[in-house]
Amino acid sequence: MRLVVVTIYLYVTFISSMTISPYVGRFAPSPTGPLHFGSLVAALASYLDARHQDGTWLVRMEDIDPPREQPGAADKILKALDVYGLHWDGEVLYQSQRSNAYEEAMEQLKQSQAIYPCTCSRKQLQPYQGIYPGLCRNASLNTLPDKPYAWRLNSQDEIIEFDDRIQGHQQFDMKALGDFIVQRKERLFAYQLAVCVDDEFQKITHIVRGNDLIDSTPRQISLQSALGMNKVTYAHIPVIVQDNGDKLSKQNLAPELPLDNPRPLLLKALQALGHVPPKGLEGESTTYIINWGAENWNPDKIIRSSSLLESDL
Repeated sequence: MRLVVVTIYLYVTFISSMTISPYVGRFAPSPTGPLHFGSLVAALASYLDARHQDGTWLVRMEDIDPPREQPGAADKILKALDVYGLHWDGEVLYQSQRSNAYEEAMEQLKQSQAIYPCTCSRKQLQPYQGIYPGLCRNASLNTLPDKPYAWRLNSQDEIIEFDDRIQGHQQFDMKALGDFIVQRKERLFAYQLAVCVDDEFQKITHIVRGNDLIDSTPRQISLQSALGMNKVTYAHIPVIVQDNGDKLSKQNLAPELPLDNPRPLLLKALQALGHVPPKGLEGESTTYIINWGAENWNPDKIIRSSSLLESDL
């Protein structure tokens, strides 16, 4: 009996001394077009960060904006990820199938009076250059407007701070960002709401994405707090820009990733992330290149900058 007790004690002591650090990352493209080099860099950074820590890497399709979506784009995105060796865990989550979860979050926000209805038109808000001035902040939740309205989160009294793993310490005064929309006038759920609900649902612990979304992070942290959600660790990589300063994007007609030979762009993406592949790696398989990237991954090698010129890579 004494031996059993001692054995159990030693086992419990060993388990309690272990550092358990589950890692769940994700890549969440919008199906507004096929992947391009800029999105490859973001997907690769997220993937390598997860695999280096023996973590889980999920793919979520953010298909909640039908007017902007391109037929067949979701399938093209998944095909490109597969060809480039970025194989995800589990099933792909489609936001278009998550309306009930977003409705529940909206009800929670209404109950806590964290949001308010807003009838302001684009013409009314044009002079304020994208920063909502709070014109409807005192709107009553008991009597809703008789004309189309959006829902905004009241976050005006907050100072949001977080330590970005690449860009360093960040601080945002939410007054400078303005109350943001969580549900649009046409009843479509806004990006900020859907991404927070799904990050919580999928138990996301680490988000690696482009620096163009860094001002979305304080909004999402504010919303996570309002909904009582878990905290997430963030890392924002430099976005890839053209010589004229425009970000590589679907809107700017960035060329689609070629599927016939992924290796050259994979190596170029590694360089964009500060990882210089050894000579001879260009002759190896896609799987070998990806494995090399995961084994040698170090976020400290990524330049602390908002953008990188594609022509410099």
